[in-house]
Formats: sequence, structure tokens, C-alpha cells
Amino acid sequence: MVYASKGKESAPFFSVHGISKKFGGVQALFDVSFSLDKGSITSMIGPNGAGKSTFINVATGIYVPDTGTISYNEREIGTLPAHVVADLGIGRTFQLEELFSSLSVLENAMVGCHTNSGCGMFSVGFKLPFARAEERRIREEAMANLDMIGLAHRASDPVSKIPLGERKLVGIARVLGMAPGLLMLDEPVGGLAAHETKKLEKVIHTLVEKGLTVLIVEHNMPFVMSISQKIIVLDGGQKLIEGTPEEVRIDKRVIKAYLGEES
Repeated sequence: MVYASKGKESAPFFSVHGISKKFGGVQALFDVSFSLDKGSITSMIGPNGAGKSTFINVATGIYVPDTGTISYNEREIGTLPAHVVADLGIGRTFQLEELFSSLSVLENAMVGCHTNSGCGMFSVGFKLPFARAEERRIREEAMANLDMIGLAHRASDPVSKIPLGERKLVGIARVLGMAPGLLMLDEPVGGLAAHETKKLEKVIHTLVEKGLTVLIVEHNMPFVMSISQKIIVLDGGQKLIEGTPEEVRIDKRVIKAYLGEES
């Protein structure tokens, strides 16, 4: 399956220009601008309160920016509601995955696939032939997504009974069911063991090979430095630097703001 949306290669796949967002007297984001190339892996880092999660919420339609523009596939999306942004092909995960605890791992993964279903509640409720066929397709697609992230063996387990790290992976499988072109991951390796982090890194590379574009917000610096082609550093709601992992690693402003002062 190819998850990427179609777009012209001549323009940035995703771009923000002059994005600002204020909550009361707190300036959460100020004049943030950058772009993402199609098929790239970019990470956004910064100290607590830097504006990273606020940015994801603005980019996915949960918040409307006070100023600036957001473009996806050459379409302005900055004022669109979250469900429309998702339908256009931007998916996101959350720091604490809001899964359905009463459902199995497979059923949770199927929830994302249902967003692309053509069946209405009438068809499902009366078990019409088309609805039954669609349900089989959704189940197979969700199972394939679980297999991709290495959780197919957990499909029938109650999601409430699996570890936190695996619940985060289920959250990714659920978003993949929406067939996004751009996937935003909010602290995806938090709570994951080292071997799970390595597995997730392989999963992300596999998704990018299939055409997905990935933006990661994360505090795990070894993971960020290993997986990213580009890193954007926020501090106090402003973009501090944008560059390769090597450029960010040695930047004195980053060392001071995020990694700590040099001894």
C-alpha cells in the first residue's frame, strides 16, 4: 500500500510561514517558518515549553494560528478544522495514546481504517453485503498495518493489557489506517525499550520507502540524531536553528538551550 498523497514536486510538500500562536499572555509560537520535502524524515526538538506540541496542534487543525500560513500539497490548510486536515492526508499520534481500552489491539487499529470506509451506519447495522465485504477489507488492512509494526501477534489481546510502548505502536497502526501522506509523531519513543525503539526506527524507514513523509517531535536525542535527515530546534516558541543532525549537534545555541552548557 502507498500512503503518500499526490502533489507536484516543484513546490514544498508541506510548509509553514510566519506561524504564531498566543494563549492569553503566553506566546507559544512566534514567526515559525520551514518546509518539508516529500519522503523526508524531519525531527523537531527543544526544551519543555518550546512550543513543539503546540506546533503539531496548529499544523493538524486543532488550533488556528494567529498569524501565518500552512500549506500541504500546495493547498492552504491553516484555517481548516482537524477532521478536514486529516481527510486531506495529515495524520498524527499523541504523547499519551487515546486508545479504546475495551477493544482489542486489532479493533483499535481498525478504527483508523474506518475513516476511509464508504459504509454508512445503516449498512453496517443491517449487515448488508457491501458492508460485510468492507469490514473484511478493513480487518485485513488493519492486520497488515499491525504486521508492519511488529504487533500482529498481539492482534486479539485487549489493548488495556499490553505495555505502554506497544500501545504507542498501536496508535501508529491506527493512524496508518487513514492512509496519510504526512505523519506527525508526538514523542513516539517515550516509554519504549531500546529494542522497541530500534524496531520503530525500521518501521519509519519502511513507511518512508512507501512514500510517507514523517515529522517527529521527540526528546530522545540518540534516536533523533540517528533517524533524522533534518532537525528543527524550537526555543521559547521560536525557531532557533534548522539543519542536519551534524549541524545541530555542534551548534552552541542548541547546546545551551537544549543539551546544556558545555563544561
